[in-house]
Amino acid sequence: MYIGLTPVNTSETSHLLEGIELNLDAEKLAIVKASAPILKEHSIDIGKHFYELLFAKVPELRHVFNQTNQKRGLQQEALVYSVYAAGENIDSLDQIHQLVDRIAEKHVSLGVQPEQYPVVGEALLQAIKDVLGNQATDEVIDAWCDAYDYIANLFIELETKKYLETEQQEGGWQGFRSFIIEEKIQETDDVVSFVVKPTDGLSLASYRAGQYLTLKVDIEGETYTHMRQYSLCGSSGKDYYKIGVKREKGNGDVPDGVVSNYLHDQVTEGDVLSFSAPAGDFTITSDEEPIVLLSGGIGLTPVVGMLDTLAEKDPHRPVTFIHATQNSSTHAMKDHVAQLAAEHPNMTSFVCYDSPNEADRAKQNFDKEGYVDLPWLQSILSCGNRADFYCCGPAPFMKAVDRSLKDWGVPGENRHYEVFNPVSVLNEPEPVS
Repeated sequence: MYIGLTPVNTSETSHLLEGIELNLDAEKLAIVKASAPILKEHSIDIGKHFYELLFAKVPELRHVFNQTNQKRGLQQEALVYSVYAAGENIDSLDQIHQLVDRIAEKHVSLGVQPEQYPVVGEALLQAIKDVLGNQATDEVIDAWCDAYDYIANLFIELETKKYLETEQQEGGWQGFRSFIIEEKIQETDDVVSFVVKPTDGLSLASYRAGQYLTLKVDIEGETYTHMRQYSLCGSSGKDYYKIGVKREKGNGDVPDGVVSNYLHDQVTEGDVLSFSAPAGDFTITSDEEPIVLLSGGIGLTPVVGMLDTLAEKDPHRPVTFIHATQNSSTHAMKDHVAQLAAEHPNMTSFVCYDSPNEADRAKQNFDKEGYVDLPWLQSILSCGNRADFYCCGPAPFMKAVDRSLKDWGVPGENRHYEVFNPVSVLNEPEPVS
């Protein structure tokens, strides 16, 4: 199959999960499943206290976590949601294999190691005990201790496999590799693209459209090393990688993005940055159905990568690209997408502006004013709801799109999402029929 378009075997992780024997007895299993909703109810407090305990015990682990998202409270919520989901599905983790695979991909991109799991487990169990108080009986803590060991061993096995596959592929590597910035492209006032090549001159690992690179950077004046993920916004098979970076602006208690502002303001062509190998589970998973790509704001970076790849490798497959943003001043890569649509009869592009400016109205360079909604989708998609939908953007945008697609009867297996903040999934796992 084509580089960058190889359908992912989404059942691979599921089969692995099915093959690992659960070592909890019936009593402990019942306790974990019954107490999981209580953890969810206190997720913010548990998550906040967990990170306080963890960083006090092992401060060097701060570099693994996005400190801006720490301050926003996003990581705390995501952590305990994942714990809750694992607890509730502890005897059927294959039912949440997509969540498990997403977390494992992120761990591999960050270089998480087996020896880090015990200290994380200690901090998590202590946080649960401290926050829940009398509800965290010895029996509850003991059951969750065994559950955590089971889940940790599962992730260790899965991640070991992924590390090996990443390193052994042509052009692959483990850890972080040095890249020189060949080109810095100002896409909009707030979006910059970087074209990077390996300093060692050796070949590059291929990647699946929609995946990302993880950057590790030390910034003058910052106490800790920072790591961030940036989507690959070109097609695979080149001698370079291309990523897009939006300048993250703070407001009120929310700080500016430390790394994005550093990349915008201080990094220039010729500088060297360190990246781990491509990773991520937001990839094209079929090779037959029509494709609908939906993006909001900077969420267009991974789906533009998909669009580029489909244009090169699958020129006859029906593809619809829909992008929503404020107006033309925030619309990155607009000309590139328009050119692809003009050159490929199988591709159609639509633009939705929620706040078009006077120039936009004069040129009529957008297709809809307002927001992406179901009636509009139904009016523009000739394939109807019989397509694979890939969506990336701000959480409110994706939640609205997801609700529209559900209402239209699009099955869960045909709705795919990438989330840039640490919330691993948009909704509760759907019941399996």
